Amino acid sequence: MSELTSDNSIGITSTVPIEVIFAAGLRPVDLNNRFITEPDRRQLVEKAEAAGFPLNFCAWIKGIYSWAADAGLKRVIGVSEGDCSNTHLLMEIFDDEGIEVIPFSFPRDRDPKRLEGAIRALATSLSTTLDAAENVRLKMQPLRRKLEMLDEMTWRDGKVSGLENHLWLVNSSDMRGDWRAYEASLDAFLTEADRRPARRTRFRLGLVGIPPIVDDLYEVLEGLGAEVVFNEFQRQFAMPPPHENLVDQYLAYTYPYATAMRIADITRETSRRRLDGLVHYIQSFCFRQLQDRMIRRAVALPVLGLEFDRPGRVDGRSLTRMEAFVEVLEGRRAAAGPDKGEK
Repeated sequence: MSELTSDNSIGITSTVPIEVIFAAGLRPVDLNNRFITEPDRRQLVEKAEAAGFPLNFCAWIKGIYSWAADAGLKRVIGVSEGDCSNTHLLMEIFDDEGIEVIPFSFPRDRDPKRLEGAIRALATSLSTTLDAAENVRLKMQPLRRKLEMLDEMTWRDGKVSGLENHLWLVNSSDMRGDWRAYEASLDAFLTEADRRPARRTRFRLGLVGIPPIVDDLYEVLEGLGAEVVFNEFQRQFAMPPPHENLVDQYLAYTYPYATAMRIADITRETSRRRLDGLVHYIQSFCFRQLQDRMIRRAVALPVLGLEFDRPGRVDGRSLTRMEAFVEVLEGRRAAAGPDKGEK
């Protein structure tokens, strides 16, 4: 963690306008990504519990709290509107423990003027300007187009796995702290992936909800003949262009706004990617659990809800439910007519 504890590192608890952070000469550190890629993730959760966090509390919050404390971060940008109440409380804890907290708000009504004001305020607090951030946005457009290309190579060309898609897109929330180095790594990956033969799978799935805390979810699904070709929130983190400006880009980002906006995006991508079913990942003790019924009512596909609490591997009960879900997909395929084979 030593490379992240310098004065130019600033933590983020959720996706925020990282163009502002880069324009200020700072390095964004998405605490969610750092927690979930830490080798001993469970220890981070247990450390927070030892510090007083309840057992029946979101593991993500506990993990990012411990990671930030261990890393010695001095500043964190917290989303005060457009994220969960647990995050709001975490900001209070950070402030109480001497970490500077800089608030940022996504207006629930998606008012462009309010969002522009919030971005300007963030820029001012980081000693930069909206114009400088807009300049960074323009420079980053080729990178965001390449992320869209990677996504297309997943669902259209079959050359990128669901797990690879997840890892690249989830890291676009902070570009691993250095968007130029991230782009160079992505260029190398795209060149290698383009040489691959097309992957063939029995069923095409969408994974909706927050990125999973489970280690082997993608591999287990693939072993059952089902490939994830749509990672909902991860794709939102990538914010594929075109967008007219920075405000327009973050107005199109579905995560902090009403569920109806998410459902419209899911419905559109379900059709475009020819999905056979959806897996709705649900984090224990998360308010997004209540969105499951809305998603089920809106899509005309089988939906498997999977709830997990802590980092780890897919448990036996969940595996059984995943196997049963694939059997449902098999039944629907058989009822639809003659087997058309793999896609």
